[in-house]
Amino acid sequence: MSSTKKYWQDISETDPAYTPATGSANEFNEPMPLDQVLADGSITGSTTSRRDFLKFLGFSIGAATLAACETPVIKSIPYVNKPEEITPGVANWYASTYYDGEDFASVLVKTREGRPIHIQGNPRFGVNRDPQVGKGTANARVNSSVLSLYDSERLAGPVEVKGGTMAERTWAEADKAIGDQLASLSATGKRIVILSGTVISPSVQAAIDVFKAKHNLKISGNDPAVSASVGGAVEHVQYDPVSYSGINSANLKSFGKWAFPAYDFSKADVVVGIGADFLSNWGSNNENVWQYARRRKPESATKELPMSKHWQFEARMSLTGANADQRVAVRNSNIPDVVMGLHDAIAAQTGGTAAGGKKIDAATDAAVQQCAKELLSA
Repeated sequence: MSSTKKYWQDISETDPAYTPATGSANEFNEPMPLDQVLADGSITGSTTSRRDFLKFLGFSIGAATLAACETPVIKSIPYVNKPEEITPGVANWYASTYYDGEDFASVLVKTREGRPIHIQGNPRFGVNRDPQVGKGTANARVNSSVLSLYDSERLAGPVEVKGGTMAERTWAEADKAIGDQLASLSATGKRIVILSGTVISPSVQAAIDVFKAKHNLKISGNDPAVSASVGGAVEHVQYDPVSYSGINSANLKSFGKWAFPAYDFSKADVVVGIGADFLSNWGSNNENVWQYARRRKPESATKELPMSKHWQFEARMSLTGANADQRVAVRNSNIPDVVMGLHDAIAAQTGGTAAGGKKIDAATDAAVQQCAKELLSA
């Protein structure tokens, strides 16, 4: 069965009076008779076109050029005095810690000839270690952080930015410039601010305390008004792109302590997550993962320690929501209403005082009521 469809290759073909140019259809389909070019005798009598000749000429010159090029020689030179801890071809493991302002984990770093190539959770130490099975956990961000060490765009040293231009400096030049500027500010009583992420390292905090003691302006006398007017104090400002200060401030008002709570999911019969992706990027997720997993195994559930029930109220699908027994999709604007509704549902069953939150849709309200019953039964 032959096809009667006609396909145009150019807009001009829609014109009934269009006549294609002779030979244009086979412009690039001609065979390349290299045998005639390579044959003995004169080339003038062959049917080889000029295009074929130029193709062959370009190929031969390129092949000859590549053959003449010498690849760089890489010499493997053995150690004259081999370090005791390094054996070529044998990997070394080092215990370390990882913290980038969001994720924290005790880790093991695999190295070859001094180059880190792999990071995993430390099975013997740390909050991210499950003591029951002796296994350390580390999320994908911790595992892949080793790639940043091989980033070609990473700064290899100090850079001075002035007038919109960047200039590389040596460490000696940077130390001198910063030291001179700090000495000038201290002498004139100017304010000095250290801007960093949240500091959890005692050694880093000790270094900051030494810095403060050195550059705080010394004022004779005990008049606070004089100190305030002269200034010169060193201030440490901690800022994180993902901040938990709202939770900390709420705990300060509720319990008198400005702190982020640590949850033990291995002891929870019912878990309720409200907009918190605690298995991926909320709180101490490396610690939460192994605690949560311990109570989510049907084969290890007992009458005394049954499988935990997990409710998740959230706007977008998260890793935590994907693992929940009951996931309820709500708008971000309705998250506070879910909290208030859960509070009121528990208060109604325990004789407490209702907070009087806004009414939510029937399906979400039914889920909140059932969630409150299971919380109370646990």
